Amino acid sequence: MSRLFTHAFAGQGFLNFIGNEFGHPDWVELPSPSNNDNYQFARRQFHLADNQQMRYKYLNRFDRAINKTEERFGWLKSNQAVVTRTHKGDKVMVFERAGLVFVFNFHPTKSYSDYKIPVRQCGSYKIMLDTDDNCFGGHSRNQANV
Repeated sequence: MSRLFTHAFAGQGFLNFIGNEFGHPDWVELPSPSNNDNYQFARRQFHLADNQQMRYKYLNRFDRAINKTEERFGWLKSNQAVVTRTHKGDKVMVFERAGLVFVFNFHPTKSYSDYKIPVRQCGSYKIMLDTDDNCFGGHSRNQANV
């Protein structure tokens, strides 16, 4: 969620260090005298994202979906986001950008149903990207149309 939030709310660009797209588990440390010229951490473990037995695949899929969704709607080229709700107690933030409504629930234990989302334009909305989607390792609890 933090990656999508940063991507959608930031300015006109997004920089991602290689390996972060799938949650690389280790740091990269080149051989030097301080580590006795050790090569153990001088690599990226890209194979982890392809291992179907591990959860890295979900973050890799989500990162790809963020990029594809941005290509489709172009929020990085659009005006800055307009925040329509922040609720500290609920840990919810809502903003609009590029004709999209972004809704984030950062609460570690609460999931909300029938939560009122303020929007600047009335109408029907469809979920375009959902962190709770099964293909991203979620539970698919949300309805696609709202």
